[in-house]
Amino acid sequence: MASSFARPAFFALRQACRTHRRREQWMGLSNRRALHLTSSYRAPADRNDSSGTSPAPKQAYSFNYDKLVPDERHHYDLLSPEEKTQFQQEEKAAYEHLNSPAVESELQGMVSQAVYDISRETPRERDVPPRITPGLMAMGEIDEQDSGEDEDFDGDDITSIAHGELEQHRELREYARIAAWEMPKLAKLAKPFVLPSKDQPLRFRYTTYLGETHPAANKIVLEFCTRDLPGLTEPQRIKLVKLVGVRYNPETDVVKMSCEMFETQAQNKRYLGDLVDTLVAEAKDETDMFEDVPLDFRHHKFKPKVEFPEAWKMTTERRAQLEENWRQRELGDQEKEERGQLLDGAKFIEKALEEAVAMRSRAAPAVAAPKGRARQKAPLRY
Repeated sequence: MASSFARPAFFALRQACRTHRRREQWMGLSNRRALHLTSSYRAPADRNDSSGTSPAPKQAYSFNYDKLVPDERHHYDLLSPEEKTQFQQEEKAAYEHLNSPAVESELQGMVSQAVYDISRETPRERDVPPRITPGLMAMGEIDEQDSGEDEDFDGDDITSIAHGELEQHRELREYARIAAWEMPKLAKLAKPFVLPSKDQPLRFRYTTYLGETHPAANKIVLEFCTRDLPGLTEPQRIKLVKLVGVRYNPETDVVKMSCEMFETQAQNKRYLGDLVDTLVAEAKDETDMFEDVPLDFRHHKFKPKVEFPEAWKMTTERRAQLEENWRQRELGDQEKEERGQLLDGAKFIEKALEEAVAMRSRAAPAVAAPKGRARQKAPLRY
Protein backbone atom coordinates (compact mmCIF):
# COMPACT_ATOMS: atom_id res chain seq x y z
CA MET A 1 0.00 0.00 0.00
CA ALA A 2 2.88 2.39 0.82
CA SER A 3 4.42 1.86 -2.59
CA SER A 4 1.08 2.44 -4.25
CA PHE A 5 0.80 5.80 -2.46
CA ALA A 6 4.39 6.79 -3.21
CA ARG A 7 4.00 6.40 -6.95
CA PRO A 8 0.86 8.60 -7.20
CA ALA A 9 2.57 11.25 -5.03
CA PHE A 10 5.53 11.24 -7.38
CA PHE A 11 3.23 11.70 -10.36
CA ALA A 12 1.39 14.46 -8.50
CA LEU A 13 4.62 16.31 -7.89
CA ARG A 14 5.56 16.03 -11.56
CA GLN A 15 2.09 17.13 -12.64
CA ALA A 16 2.18 20.16 -10.37
CA CYS A 17 5.43 21.31 -11.91
CA ARG A 18 4.07 20.91 -15.43
CA THR A 19 0.88 22.89 -15.11
CA HIS A 20 0.24 25.43 -17.75
CA ARG A 21 -0.27 28.24 -15.27
CA ARG A 22 3.02 27.44 -13.57
CA ARG A 23 4.89 27.62 -16.88
CA GLU A 24 3.29 31.00 -17.67
CA GLN A 25 4.36 32.36 -14.31
CA TRP A 26 7.96 31.16 -14.82
CA MET A 27 8.10 32.69 -18.31
CA GLY A 28 6.64 35.98 -17.09
CA LEU A 29 8.97 36.27 -14.10
CA SER A 30 12.10 35.32 -16.05
CA ASN A 31 11.56 38.21 -18.47
CA ARG A 32 10.95 40.83 -15.82
CA ARG A 33 13.08 40.06 -12.80
CA ALA A 34 16.70 41.04 -12.39
CA LEU A 35 19.47 38.70 -11.26
CA HIS A 36 18.94 38.89 -7.50
CA LEU A 37 20.68 36.27 -5.38
CA THR A 38 19.02 36.62 -1.98
CA SER A 39 15.37 36.24 -1.09
CA SER A 40 15.40 39.30 1.22
CA TYR A 41 16.43 41.56 -1.68
CA ARG A 42 14.28 39.90 -4.35
CA ALA A 43 10.97 40.48 -2.61
CA PRO A 44 11.05 44.32 -2.81
CA ALA A 45 12.27 44.14 -6.40
CA ASP A 46 9.14 42.18 -7.32
CA ARG A 47 6.90 44.64 -5.49
CA ASN A 48 8.52 47.67 -7.14
CA ASP A 49 8.63 46.17 -10.61
CA SER A 50 8.20 49.03 -13.13
CA SER A 51 7.80 46.96 -16.28
CA GLY A 52 4.12 47.91 -16.49
CA THR A 53 2.76 44.34 -16.53
CA SER A 54 1.95 42.34 -13.39
CA PRO A 55 2.02 38.55 -13.22
CA ALA A 56 -1.25 36.66 -13.59
CA PRO A 57 -3.07 36.05 -10.29
CA LYS A 58 -2.70 32.58 -8.81
CA GLN A 59 -5.73 30.35 -9.10
CA ALA A 60 -6.91 27.82 -6.59
CA TYR A 61 -6.01 24.20 -7.21
CA SER A 62 -8.51 22.09 -9.16
CA PHE A 63 -7.87 18.53 -10.30
CA ASN A 64 -8.15 18.05 -14.07
CA TYR A 65 -8.00 14.52 -15.42
CA ASP A 66 -7.45 15.74 -19.01
CA LYS A 67 -4.08 17.28 -18.11
CA LEU A 68 -2.59 13.92 -17.15
CA VAL A 69 -0.31 12.21 -19.63
CA PRO A 70 -1.34 8.78 -20.91
CA ASP A 71 1.05 6.96 -18.53
CA GLU A 72 -0.30 8.89 -15.53
CA ARG A 73 -3.89 8.25 -16.60
CA HIS A 74 -3.22 4.54 -16.75
CA HIS A 75 -1.87 4.48 -13.18
CA TYR A 76 -4.68 6.75 -11.97
CA ASP A 77 -7.34 4.44 -13.43
CA LEU A 78 -5.88 1.48 -11.51
CA LEU A 79 -6.34 3.24 -8.12
CA SER A 80 -9.30 2.67 -5.84
CA PRO A 81 -11.66 5.56 -4.96
CA GLU A 82 -9.90 6.07 -1.58
CA GLU A 83 -6.47 6.09 -3.32
CA LYS A 84 -7.75 8.56 -5.91
CA THR A 85 -8.93 10.87 -3.11
CA GLN A 86 -5.56 10.52 -1.39
CA PHE A 87 -3.81 11.17 -4.72
CA GLN A 88 -5.76 14.38 -5.26
CA GLN A 89 -5.05 15.57 -1.69
CA GLU A 90 -1.31 14.91 -2.06
CA GLU A 91 -1.25 16.64 -5.46
CA LYS A 92 -3.05 19.65 -3.95
CA ALA A 93 -0.57 19.80 -1.07
CA ALA A 94 2.36 19.59 -3.50
CA TYR A 95 0.85 22.31 -5.69
CA GLU A 96 0.34 24.66 -2.72
CA HIS A 97 3.84 23.95 -1.47
CA LEU A 98 5.46 24.71 -4.81
CA ASN A 99 3.41 27.91 -5.20
CA SER A 100 4.22 29.20 -1.74
CA PRO A 101 6.27 32.50 -1.67
CA ALA A 102 9.21 30.94 0.16
CA VAL A 103 9.65 28.05 -2.27
CA GLU A 104 9.02 30.29 -5.27
CA SER A 105 11.64 32.79 -4.07
CA GLU A 106 14.13 29.99 -3.47
CA LEU A 107 13.57 28.47 -6.92
CA GLN A 108 13.80 31.88 -8.59
CA GLY A 109 17.07 32.54 -6.74
CA MET A 110 18.47 29.26 -8.01
CA VAL A 111 17.45 30.15 -11.57
CA SER A 112 18.93 33.65 -11.27
CA GLN A 113 22.18 32.23 -9.90
CA ALA A 114 22.36 29.76 -12.78
CA VAL A 115 21.74 32.53 -15.33
CA TYR A 116 24.40 34.69 -13.67
CA ASP A 117 26.95 31.85 -13.70
CA ILE A 118 26.25 31.13 -17.36
CA SER A 119 26.62 34.81 -18.26
CA ARG A 120 29.98 34.89 -16.43
CA GLU A 121 31.26 31.83 -18.26
CA THR A 122 30.00 32.88 -21.70
CA PRO A 123 32.51 35.24 -23.38
CA ARG A 124 31.03 38.54 -24.51
CA GLU A 125 31.83 40.16 -27.81
CA ARG A 126 33.81 43.36 -27.34
CA ASP A 127 32.41 46.47 -28.94
CA VAL A 128 34.85 47.52 -31.64
CA PRO A 129 34.65 51.29 -32.30
CA PRO A 130 34.26 52.33 -35.92
CA ARG A 131 37.54 53.02 -37.64
CA ILE A 132 38.19 56.67 -38.44
CA THR A 133 40.06 57.18 -41.67
CA PRO A 134 42.81 59.79 -41.16
CA GLY A 135 42.77 62.79 -43.43
CA LEU A 136 45.54 64.32 -45.48
CA MET A 137 46.85 66.49 -42.62
CA ALA A 138 46.99 63.49 -40.23
CA MET A 139 48.82 61.22 -42.69
CA GLY A 140 51.95 59.73 -41.18
CA GLU A 141 50.95 60.18 -37.53
CA ILE A 142 50.71 57.26 -35.10
CA ASP A 143 47.21 55.80 -35.02
CA GLU A 144 46.08 54.22 -31.76
CA GLN A 145 43.84 51.83 -33.68
CA ASP A 146 46.88 50.38 -35.46
CA SER A 147 48.93 49.92 -32.30
CA GLY A 148 48.09 46.20 -32.00
CA GLU A 149 49.86 43.26 -33.54
CA ASP A 150 49.88 42.94 -37.31
CA GLU A 151 48.28 40.01 -39.04
CA ASP A 152 50.39 37.29 -40.58
CA PHE A 153 51.56 38.24 -44.05
CA ASP A 154 50.83 35.52 -46.59
CA GLY A 155 52.33 37.26 -49.60
CA ASP A 156 48.92 38.01 -51.11
CA ASP A 157 48.83 41.74 -50.33
CA ILE A 158 50.98 44.88 -50.38
CA THR A 159 52.67 46.23 -47.27
CA SER A 160 51.10 48.68 -44.83
CA ILE A 161 53.36 51.49 -46.06
CA ALA A 162 52.18 50.85 -49.61
CA HIS A 163 48.56 50.94 -48.41
CA GLY A 164 49.24 54.33 -46.81
CA GLU A 165 50.76 55.69 -50.01
CA LEU A 166 47.82 54.34 -52.01
CA GLU A 167 45.32 55.93 -49.63
CA GLN A 168 47.12 59.26 -49.87
CA HIS A 169 47.12 59.02 -53.67
CA ARG A 170 43.38 58.34 -53.66
CA GLU A 171 42.74 61.32 -51.41
CA LEU A 172 44.80 63.62 -53.61
CA ARG A 173 42.91 62.45 -56.68
CA GLU A 174 39.63 63.07 -54.88
CA TYR A 175 40.62 66.67 -54.12
CA ALA A 176 41.80 67.06 -57.72
CA ARG A 177 38.37 65.96 -58.97
CA ILE A 178 36.69 68.41 -56.60
CA ALA A 179 38.91 71.24 -57.81
CA ALA A 180 38.23 70.36 -61.45
CA TRP A 181 34.48 69.72 -61.36
CA GLU A 182 32.94 71.08 -58.18
CA MET A 183 34.81 74.29 -57.39
CA PRO A 184 33.98 76.03 -60.71
CA LYS A 185 30.32 75.76 -59.75
CA LEU A 186 31.01 77.96 -56.74
CA ALA A 187 31.52 80.93 -59.06
CA LYS A 188 27.74 81.15 -59.44
CA LEU A 189 27.43 81.78 -55.69
CA ALA A 190 30.07 84.54 -55.56
CA LYS A 191 28.91 87.85 -54.10
CA PRO A 192 30.66 91.21 -54.21
CA PHE A 193 32.28 92.35 -51.00
CA VAL A 194 30.34 95.03 -49.18
CA LEU A 195 31.85 97.00 -46.32
CA PRO A 196 30.02 96.53 -43.01
CA SER A 197 27.71 99.37 -42.11
CA LYS A 198 27.75 101.37 -38.89
CA ASP A 199 25.07 99.18 -37.36
CA GLN A 200 27.41 96.16 -37.67
CA PRO A 201 30.32 96.97 -35.33
CA LEU A 202 31.11 93.37 -34.37
CA ARG A 203 33.70 91.39 -36.34
CA PHE A 204 33.83 87.59 -35.90
CA ARG A 205 36.76 85.47 -37.03
CA TYR A 206 36.40 81.76 -37.79
CA THR A 207 39.08 79.10 -38.27
CA THR A 208 38.68 76.11 -40.55
CA TYR A 209 41.01 73.19 -41.19
CA LEU A 210 39.51 72.06 -44.52
CA GLY A 211 37.46 69.19 -43.16
CA GLU A 212 40.05 67.94 -40.68
CA THR A 213 39.17 67.38 -37.03
CA HIS A 214 41.01 69.88 -34.85
CA PRO A 215 40.39 71.00 -31.25
CA ALA A 216 40.65 74.68 -32.24
CA ALA A 217 38.10 74.45 -35.08
CA ASN A 218 35.26 75.64 -32.82
CA LYS A 219 37.10 78.76 -31.59
CA ILE A 220 35.52 82.14 -32.37
CA VAL A 221 37.36 85.47 -31.98
CA LEU A 222 35.37 88.70 -31.58
CA GLU A 223 36.73 92.21 -32.16
CA PHE A 224 34.97 95.56 -31.97
CA CYS A 225 35.86 99.22 -31.53
CA THR A 226 34.38 100.93 -28.50
CA ARG A 227 33.72 104.14 -30.41
CA ASP A 228 31.68 102.25 -33.03
CA LEU A 229 29.12 100.95 -30.53
CA PRO A 230 25.94 102.99 -30.97
CA GLY A 231 24.20 104.70 -28.07
CA LEU A 232 27.23 105.04 -25.75
CA THR A 233 28.28 108.33 -24.26
CA GLU A 234 31.91 109.08 -23.41
CA PRO A 235 31.53 108.22 -19.67
CA GLN A 236 29.74 104.98 -20.61
CA ARG A 237 32.47 104.12 -23.09
CA ILE A 238 35.15 104.66 -20.42
CA LYS A 239 33.21 102.41 -18.05
CA LEU A 240 33.06 99.74 -20.77
CA VAL A 241 36.85 99.99 -21.18
CA LYS A 242 37.25 99.47 -17.44
CA LEU A 243 34.94 96.43 -17.54
CA VAL A 244 36.76 94.61 -20.35
CA GLY A 245 40.13 95.09 -18.61
CA VAL A 246 43.13 93.53 -20.34
CA ARG A 247 41.16 92.75 -23.50
CA TYR A 248 41.30 96.40 -24.52
CA ASN A 249 44.04 97.80 -26.77
CA PRO A 250 44.49 101.51 -26.00
CA GLU A 251 46.44 102.18 -29.21
CA THR A 252 43.79 100.87 -31.62
CA ASP A 253 40.72 101.26 -29.35
CA VAL A 254 39.80 97.61 -30.14
CA VAL A 255 38.40 95.03 -27.71
CA LYS A 256 39.34 91.42 -28.51
CA MET A 257 37.63 88.37 -26.96
CA SER A 258 37.47 84.69 -27.84
CA CYS A 259 35.46 81.61 -26.84
CA GLU A 260 36.01 77.89 -27.41
CA MET A 261 34.29 76.23 -24.46
CA PHE A 262 31.34 74.95 -26.52
CA GLU A 263 31.35 72.18 -29.14
CA THR A 264 30.10 74.19 -32.13
CA GLN A 265 31.01 77.57 -33.60
CA ALA A 266 27.40 78.75 -33.47
CA GLN A 267 27.26 78.24 -29.70
CA ASN A 268 30.52 80.11 -29.12
CA LYS A 269 29.38 82.98 -31.36
CA ARG A 270 26.06 83.20 -29.53
CA TYR A 271 27.88 83.29 -26.20
CA LEU A 272 30.14 86.17 -27.32
CA GLY A 273 27.16 88.12 -28.67
CA ASP A 274 25.28 87.72 -25.37
CA LEU A 275 28.42 88.76 -23.49
CA VAL A 276 28.70 91.99 -25.49
CA ASP A 277 25.03 92.75 -24.82
CA THR A 278 25.63 92.24 -21.10
CA LEU A 279 28.68 94.53 -21.12
CA VAL A 280 26.82 97.29 -22.96
CA ALA A 281 23.86 97.03 -20.60
CA GLU A 282 26.19 97.24 -17.59
CA ALA A 283 28.02 100.23 -19.10
CA LYS A 284 24.73 102.09 -19.55
CA ASP A 285 23.79 101.46 -15.93
CA GLU A 286 24.54 104.80 -14.24
CA THR A 287 24.17 103.46 -10.70
CA ASP A 288 27.94 103.14 -10.40
CA MET A 289 30.09 104.63 -13.17
CA PHE A 290 33.43 103.54 -11.62
CA GLU A 291 34.62 107.13 -11.52
CA ASP A 292 36.93 106.34 -8.61
CA VAL A 293 38.64 103.54 -10.60
CA PRO A 294 41.45 104.81 -12.86
CA LEU A 295 42.19 103.45 -16.30
CA ASP A 296 44.92 100.81 -16.14
CA PHE A 297 46.82 100.07 -19.33
CA ARG A 298 49.79 98.27 -17.78
CA HIS A 299 48.88 95.11 -19.66
CA HIS A 300 49.70 96.79 -22.98
CA LYS A 301 53.27 97.54 -24.01
CA PHE A 302 53.46 100.69 -26.09
CA LYS A 303 55.95 100.29 -28.92
CA PRO A 304 57.77 103.43 -30.07
CA LYS A 305 56.89 104.37 -33.62
CA VAL A 306 59.84 105.75 -35.58
CA GLU A 307 58.73 108.33 -38.11
CA PHE A 308 60.74 109.47 -41.11
CA PRO A 309 61.97 113.06 -40.65
CA GLU A 310 60.10 115.64 -42.64
CA ALA A 311 63.38 117.29 -43.76
CA TRP A 312 64.52 114.02 -45.35
CA LYS A 313 61.43 113.49 -47.42
CA MET A 314 61.93 114.01 -51.16
CA THR A 315 59.98 116.99 -52.44
CA THR A 316 60.03 118.93 -55.73
CA GLU A 317 62.09 121.78 -54.23
CA ARG A 318 64.52 119.32 -52.61
CA ARG A 319 64.99 117.43 -55.89
CA ALA A 320 65.68 120.68 -57.79
CA GLN A 321 68.23 121.72 -55.16
CA LEU A 322 70.07 118.38 -55.40
CA GLU A 323 70.20 118.56 -59.20
CA GLU A 324 71.69 122.07 -58.99
CA ASN A 325 74.38 120.85 -56.57
CA TRP A 326 75.29 117.97 -58.88
CA ARG A 327 75.58 120.36 -61.86
CA GLN A 328 77.89 122.72 -59.93
CA ARG A 329 80.14 119.79 -58.94
CA GLU A 330 80.47 118.67 -62.57
CA LEU A 331 81.44 122.18 -63.65
CA GLY A 332 84.09 122.35 -60.89
CA ASP A 333 85.59 119.00 -61.97
CA GLN A 334 85.81 120.18 -65.58
CA GLU A 335 87.74 123.32 -64.54
CA LYS A 336 90.19 121.28 -62.38
CA GLU A 337 90.75 118.85 -65.27
CA GLU A 338 91.62 121.72 -67.62
CA ARG A 339 94.19 123.07 -65.13
CA GLY A 340 95.55 119.56 -64.40
CA GLN A 341 94.47 119.64 -60.78
CA LEU A 342 91.96 116.77 -61.05
CA LEU A 343 93.33 113.48 -59.75
CA ASP A 344 92.70 110.28 -61.68
CA GLY A 345 92.28 107.42 -59.23
CA ALA A 346 93.39 104.66 -61.65
CA LYS A 347 96.61 106.48 -62.59
CA PHE A 348 97.36 107.23 -58.93
CA ILE A 349 97.13 103.52 -57.99
CA GLU A 350 99.35 102.43 -60.89
CA LYS A 351 102.01 104.96 -59.89
CA ALA A 352 101.98 103.79 -56.26
CA LEU A 353 102.44 100.14 -57.32
CA GLU A 354 105.40 100.99 -59.55
CA GLU A 355 107.13 102.83 -56.70
CA ALA A 356 106.61 99.90 -54.34
CA VAL A 357 108.22 97.45 -56.80
CA ALA A 358 111.22 99.75 -57.29
CA MET A 359 111.78 100.13 -53.56
CA ARG A 360 111.63 96.39 -53.03
CA SER A 361 114.28 95.78 -55.68
CA ARG A 362 116.65 98.24 -53.92
CA ALA A 363 116.23 96.53 -50.56
CA ALA A 364 119.42 95.26 -48.75
CA PRO A 365 120.21 91.48 -48.94
CA ALA A 366 119.54 89.29 -45.88
CA VAL A 367 122.41 89.01 -43.29
CA ALA A 368 123.53 85.47 -42.38
CA ALA A 369 122.62 84.64 -38.80
CA PRO A 370 125.08 82.89 -36.46
CA LYS A 371 124.74 79.17 -35.75
CA GLY A 372 122.12 78.18 -33.25
CA ARG A 373 119.89 81.09 -34.03
CA ALA A 374 117.09 81.47 -36.48
CA ARG A 375 117.92 83.37 -39.63
CA GLN A 376 116.31 86.76 -39.61
CA LYS A 377 115.12 88.52 -42.70
CA ALA A 378 116.05 92.10 -43.19
CA PRO A 379 113.04 94.39 -43.13
CA LEU A 380 112.03 96.10 -46.30
CA ARG A 381 112.74 99.79 -46.37
CA TYR A 382 110.75 102.07 -48.61
